Amino acid sequence: MIFLASVTMLLMNGVGIFGNNVPVAWAFPIINFVWWIGIGHAGTLISAILLLFRQEWRNSINRFAEAMTLFAVACAGLFPILHLGRPWFFYWLIPYPNTYWLWPQFRSPLAWDVFAVSTYATVSLLFWLVGLIPDFAKMRDRSTTTLSRYVWGVLAMGWTGSARNWQRYEVAYLLLAGLSTPLVVSVHSIVSLDFAVSVMPGWHNTIFPPYFVAGAVFAGFAMVLTLVIPIRAIYKLEGIITMQHIENMAKVMLATGMVVVYGYAMEAFIAWYSGVEYEVFMIANRMFGPYAWSFWALIFCNGVVIQLMWFKRFRTNLVLVWIVTIFVSIGMWLERFVIVVTSLTRDFLPSSWGNFMPTFFDFSLYFGSMGLFFALLFLFIRFLPMINIFEVQILQRNIDESH
Repeated sequence: MIFLASVTMLLMNGVGIFGNNVPVAWAFPIINFVWWIGIGHAGTLISAILLLFRQEWRNSINRFAEAMTLFAVACAGLFPILHLGRPWFFYWLIPYPNTYWLWPQFRSPLAWDVFAVSTYATVSLLFWLVGLIPDFAKMRDRSTTTLSRYVWGVLAMGWTGSARNWQRYEVAYLLLAGLSTPLVVSVHSIVSLDFAVSVMPGWHNTIFPPYFVAGAVFAGFAMVLTLVIPIRAIYKLEGIITMQHIENMAKVMLATGMVVVYGYAMEAFIAWYSGVEYEVFMIANRMFGPYAWSFWALIFCNGVVIQLMWFKRFRTNLVLVWIVTIFVSIGMWLERFVIVVTSLTRDFLPSSWGNFMPTFFDFSLYFGSMGLFFALLFLFIRFLPMINIFEVQILQRNIDESH
């Protein structure tokens, strides 16, 4: 409801309700867009890449992670639209035949985002739905009402569980996994190029694509753990989502976190090594300028706190892991704040400098998008199986046979 009210105010009054000003033309909407897109990466990584590497521990968490991806991408896709001066004309960004001969400006990063996000959302949705087909069939067979049997029957697409069904299912699932894997890299690389193609100090950096991709996986795994740990306790899923799953995800979070820390170090090194006075000043301004608090807070959240994950006794402490994931989510949002706001407040010309002050609507849209995300997530948990029924059954059968 907060999100709905904030969007209504935005459509009625325009983007002037944001704190954006002349030097800081991009602010909370773009920060939130990059943050949500990053969170959506863990689902595809867990599902597609771990499937291709035959990692069976993914079976207990991939359905939940895939759903989280879809809902995070839905939240992310709204922010560039809401950031437009006239958001009701967002469809002008889509290349479609029209009588006005209007075509997108393909040199604009905004147009790249439309293609990247829409492709990622479409493939992720197909991957998620294909994985659900055997479970839709189980729900169809167990339905007690005609309406639910019809709905699940349509979604199951005639699944009977025959050998031919399984063969086609596995081929389709692997093909979509192979298609999704490069998307994990390409989507956030394109988002990073929104910044890197400019000449703005702090943005004009070739390290951005791999740095952003690692940060996206880092934030995504942190969010999966943030949600899985309480849901595991509430729904008594300790036998399915085991400590081994939690520990494996903590290890991946640590690995990608160290890549992100390396990116921070390289960013400072490249600024110094370039010898460009604007780049050197940009790093000094981040560390000691008016927004220095945000830089040191992100270093603490992303670089210091995750060092606890080196130790097994900390990785197996659920409360501590959950607290660390909260710190990581905060730190990754602050990282985008530092990249977007701190770079824009201090441009090439001191006469063009100006600070940024967020408004109530900046915060209400951000927290409202969290409400939208959790509303979609709760609907998913209520109506669909959040654990792969058939994959868990197959895994259990294999364990029983081995015993």
